[in-house]
Amino acid sequence: MMKGEWVRAHTNIALIKYWGKENEKLIIPMNNSLSLTLDAFYTETRVIFDENLKADELYLDNTIQDLAALEKVKTVLNIVREKAGIKAKARVESYNHVPTAAGLASSASGLAALAGAASLAAGLDLSEKELSKLARRGSGSASRSVYGGFAEWQKGTDDDTSYAVPIDDASWDIGMLFIVVNDKKKDVSSREGMRRTVKTSPFYQGWLDTLDADLSAIKEAIKQQNVHEVGAIAERNALKMHATTLGANPPFTYWSPDSMRAMESVRDLREQGYSVHFTMDAGPNVKLICKQSQLAEIKAYLLKDFSESQLIEARPGPGLLVVSEFSK
Repeated sequence: MMKGEWVRAHTNIALIKYWGKENEKLIIPMNNSLSLTLDAFYTETRVIFDENLKADELYLDNTIQDLAALEKVKTVLNIVREKAGIKAKARVESYNHVPTAAGLASSASGLAALAGAASLAAGLDLSEKELSKLARRGSGSASRSVYGGFAEWQKGTDDDTSYAVPIDDASWDIGMLFIVVNDKKKDVSSREGMRRTVKTSPFYQGWLDTLDADLSAIKEAIKQQNVHEVGAIAERNALKMHATTLGANPPFTYWSPDSMRAMESVRDLREQGYSVHFTMDAGPNVKLICKQSQLAEIKAYLLKDFSESQLIEARPGPGLLVVSEFSK
């Protein structure tokens, strides 16, 4: 039996979005993306390779998962087994630490934690670059959760060149605030949304054509520690991504009436002089990019339209961590 240590990975929110795959099997994206890892949401995982197990097992929050949930996990485990030269099946124990009803997809933190935990349990000493490539095979966005602060996932051209790199540790006045408007299952999954948009939306090429400029501009804004510019670029990028879904066949949107109400609240805050902008992923929840020092004031303003439980503060978080035991 090879029993590994607990590994913690935090989720990240993309400011320059990943939307569309060039290679489905290897999870090579159509474009580079850039994200901020956050302290508020994380997954803790350990892996035990056991010769006595007949099949891989996944326990999430003490509940055994079905074969569908195991699919991404097995992809990562198989790569680790091949690298380490072992054949034992694995028991994966994972705990999600995500605030109630956050509606935040945990695949980024979950698969990054798995990559770290599985490689440790198998006795592999992988570099951050190798861990990023490994995590990517489970979930594209997980490649960025290997790092703290800002990270860029470089699309590359093949399995060996597609991985994330650190950009900035974000140890300055930037934070995020989540407005949770809906935590129900989406009508159109992220995977299906990407496929449909890439295949059928006439707006998709326009989205791709502007990405290099967005990336260059946001990296300069990060270098200057200009939270207003970082937010403004991220907001435009998110709106362009969501516009591509309206051109898909059949068209769809992840927005809800409450999403639009949240966006309007952000515009109201800007009118009052706050450096605050929004971004959205493939779902209705709205994430605000603002000064960390103004999180409390912004949250207080939003309480007139949203409940305390809908508003979650987050600050820049760390990369992969080995922890002595999972958080209770």
